[in-house]
Amino acid sequence: MQSLAYSRRIWEETKGMMRDFFWLASALALASCQEAEQPDQAPQAPTPPETVASGAKESAAPAGGARQVTEETDTFVFDYSYPQAAGDVPELAKWLDDQLTERRDALALSAARDKEEARDNGFPFNKYSSNTEWEVVADLPGWLSLSAEISTYTGGAHPNYGFDSMVWDEERNIPLEPIAFFTSPDALDAVLGKELCEKLNQERAKRRGVPVEEGSDDPFEACVAISEPNLLLGSAGGQKFDRIGVKIAPYIAGPWVEGSYEFTFAMTPEMLETVSPEYREIFAVGK
Repeated sequence: MQSLAYSRRIWEETKGMMRDFFWLASALALASCQEAEQPDQAPQAPTPPETVASGAKESAAPAGGARQVTEETDTFVFDYSYPQAAGDVPELAKWLDDQLTERRDALALSAARDKEEARDNGFPFNKYSSNTEWEVVADLPGWLSLSAEISTYTGGAHPNYGFDSMVWDEERNIPLEPIAFFTSPDALDAVLGKELCEKLNQERAKRRGVPVEEGSDDPFEACVAISEPNLLLGSAGGQKFDRIGVKIAPYIAGPWVEGSYEFTFAMTPEMLETVSPEYREIFAVGK
């Protein structure tokens, strides 16, 4: 079998597609800075997951429960959903609904602008799309750990996708990044990074058919620092966080065709030592 060396030529080709994926994130940041007045809406009774289609847009979020929004226009397709456990926390539901609005408005803005630009330059335009699906990782007393898969299409050869994650602090009603529970990314990387690199290289070898070359300077053969992928806080016991999940999106550890890499690690005593003292009591060594 021919060795996959992943030459500089491949890296240069993938950088263009990486820009496509991260463009929407920049647009989202712009949209979040724009103020918009929202009319007061009367709360609605809890309902099953709700779907809006054919260009219609919800005027108010359901009061509690899961939510699913689908909107399709002549320029974009937009999907956003979150589970009942998230919708049943009013402050968290509002936070997610605000994210929904920002992503939808940013997508609509970029799709309309780029369709007009394509028309002016005589190019075809394919509908843009954005899909965000939040899921529960762990539901603990006072804490709700969530992860999301986010896929986007803003032109190019194929859609791109990545991940997001957060832990909702129900006492303070704020979202926290999973890495914020540790003293530092470097501290966690010092005890978990080697095992992560070994598992990653084993999976790379399976997908590529050849082992990773030791000492290679290819970015797609390098170890991945803990600060680069998305971390997830999980629980096997249901009372404390005793699992760490790692989701590595395309272009971080390999080209798009390889897909994402996902690993789960049981919390060890060494990993527990890297948890910030203020959060130590909600973590436990995994089995």
